[in-house]
Amino acid sequence: MNIGSKNKKRVVLPSRPEPPTVDQILEDINRAAPSDPVFSILEQTGQDPSRDPDGEVDSRFQQCRQYLELNERLQDVRARLLRQREELRTAGERLQSAVVEVKGQTL
Repeated sequence: MNIGSKNKKRVVLPSRPEPPTVDQILEDINRAAPSDPVFSILEQTGQDPSRDPDGEVDSRFQQCRQYLELNERLQDVRARLLRQREELRTAGERLQSAVVEVKGQTL
């Protein structure tokens, strides 16, 4: 048991500041210089800030649509595999009983 830890005073942290308002954020963005690191990071990651936002929206929509189509195909394949697994299990049971029957006839 550590007696020293009970005697420590708790440090009271200052409260968090309020988050900025939308107007403050927009003002900050409008005052930013073109050489601001945020804009250079966007260029380095291949995101062009001057790119057409509608094209971006269309691209994301197409990605989502493709994902949903692929997910549906995966669900269909999963169901088909489950049916095939059950068919194989049933065929295995029939084969096993046929083997037992053949072994019984040879004795």
